[in-house]
Amino acid sequence: MKQNKMDKVLFFLVLLIGIFGIVMIYSASSIWAEYKFHDAFKFIKAQGIFFLVGIVLMNFLSKLDYHLYEKKSNLILGICFILLTLVLIPGIGTVRNGSRSWFGLGGFGIQPSEFAKIGLIIYTAKYLSRNQKNMRDIKKGVLPILFVIGVFFFLIMLEPDFGTAMVIVLTLVCMIFVSGVKISFFVKIGVMGLLGIVGLIIIAPYRMARIVSFLNPWTDPLGSGFQIIQSLYAIGPGGLLGQGFLNSHQKHFYLPEPQTDFIFSIISEEFGFLGVLIVVSFFFLIFYRSLRISMNHNDSFGKYLSFGLSFGIIIQAVLNLCVVIGLIPVTGVTLPFLSYGGSSLLVSMASIGIILNVSRK
Repeated sequence: MKQNKMDKVLFFLVLLIGIFGIVMIYSASSIWAEYKFHDAFKFIKAQGIFFLVGIVLMNFLSKLDYHLYEKKSNLILGICFILLTLVLIPGIGTVRNGSRSWFGLGGFGIQPSEFAKIGLIIYTAKYLSRNQKNMRDIKKGVLPILFVIGVFFFLIMLEPDFGTAMVIVLTLVCMIFVSGVKISFFVKIGVMGLLGIVGLIIIAPYRMARIVSFLNPWTDPLGSGFQIIQSLYAIGPGGLLGQGFLNSHQKHFYLPEPQTDFIFSIISEEFGFLGVLIVVSFFFLIFYRSLRISMNHNDSFGKYLSFGLSFGIIIQAVLNLCVVIGLIPVTGVTLPFLSYGGSSLLVSMASIGIILNVSRK
């Protein structure tokens, strides 16, 4: 297989958005970090370490032949399954924000569901590349891979982590869609999925509270509607050019932990429509370059792998942005490359590293 130079435009796009993310994490978290930890640089130092590790990881994976993942896909998926099972055991998994989805390592937390995204994308890419002729047969081609997806969805929902589970399912469904499965099947799956989501909402009162607060946040302005109200208060005054860097008002103990899921609100408040345009442009260009690599690739495994990783990043970004501006209920999904969180950042940069390796072939 011909060896080319990697896509340097994609590489530098990721570096730039990562640096911008670190700057905005400082702006969003400095007040809270100074108050709680007496160190305004608490979060930026941790994110900076993960970013440097992410650069090394991305560069390493860009040189590691992606066909190795195809050979080791079953092992990778098995490790992900074990980790998702272990994290559910009290005493091993750590509870944060109501979800037992973390392994505590000193002051850091590792979220296995984040790494399961890549594991499932690799396995699904191998399955699709080796079963292309069977994908038009629902029983022989589609149902086996849906069963695997269902098992992992069930494990992640036990934590519970509805946001990550939805990102994974939507990503893998997009991969199956581009494999040539009939659209009528997806209509049926879509109806079943909606019924399943309704069921999940009914059995968990906190999800129903999120739906109610989504429809009308002012029904519970100090409870379930608090985050979205404060987020909109941040976005509203942004205007064209924003309030200026470090001049956000909502980060002063109004918007809870603004450096994580709602960092886009702070970007909007401080940089206005210009900041929104910058962030959206970054994600559009990253998705375009990644998709271009997929479309120009001849190897079926590499094509599906690059497609899956590209969809995983853009779907997560779109879900986060929709939550922040109030288009969908709060899901707890981070904004790739920008939100504070080591697991999310490393997985996003590892995904780009693999895509860059595909671009070399």
